[in-house]
Amino acid sequence: MKLLRLGAPGQERPAVLADDGRVHDLAALTDDIDGPFLAGDGPARVAAALRSGTLPVVDAGGTRVGAPVARPGKVVCIGLNYRDHAEETGATVPERPVVFMKDPGTVVGPEDTVLVPRGSLKTDWEVELAVVIGRRARYLADPADAADVIAGYAISHDVSERAFQLELSPQWDLGKSCETFNPLGPWLVTPDEVPDPQSLGLRLGVNGVPRQDGTTANMIFPVAYVVWYLSQYMVLEPGDVINTGTPAGVALGLPDTPYLRAGDTVELAIDGLGRQRQTFQDA
Repeated sequence: MKLLRLGAPGQERPAVLADDGRVHDLAALTDDIDGPFLAGDGPARVAAALRSGTLPVVDAGGTRVGAPVARPGKVVCIGLNYRDHAEETGATVPERPVVFMKDPGTVVGPEDTVLVPRGSLKTDWEVELAVVIGRRARYLADPADAADVIAGYAISHDVSERAFQLELSPQWDLGKSCETFNPLGPWLVTPDEVPDPQSLGLRLGVNGVPRQDGTTANMIFPVAYVVWYLSQYMVLEPGDVINTGTPAGVALGLPDTPYLRAGDTVELAIDGLGRQRQTFQDA
């Protein structure tokens, strides 16, 4: 299934995109697509309703698409998780996952405007596979157990301000948690439609120029390992989002490539997970 949320910010309604391309309203089944919905039988009820043909069809044309998960409790990120990205930025290829946190308030819709922060010199792009947690994960015994706690996958744009990230603090948070710095969506795609998260192509272009073209097969630490690893150090709750890293092609690793400025557009895609498009403007 492809779960989504439609409407103005703060007024999104839950919906599902069916295989025939029609969008169905889910308001009769749930108030929102959030942690309690994912942790309960929400997805199963939606699947059953789709099969029964009882869900009303809505005209989604021209309607804003919000982030497919409402109010994630936390956004956990894995840095330098593609060998080519680590090498292009001059970083040592990590022996253990590099973990940092991103303010959940950065999460916006897949086509929402992204703000270039005041004082920014190096606002950068990063296309990433996001993992959304569907069941509480605490001290998982083995990476194989990760499949039981994953609600689905989505495109995540881990926008980063490199000067804030790398020059102002030994921590990365300042450059990762600026307002609007995590467009997510358009859909939360359930695992049955993503049988192998390690075989997905990721692409990103800036103003029509291709910049990133990678595959999740090149992750240093695959999805199952990342979920297992994080569960050893924090409790993952339903609705939490994990950004799993980006392939090569960011401005930081491309000499003489301009960083993002107001008026620039960025387009992202991941196989089977849809597309995003954002225009940047000054904060």
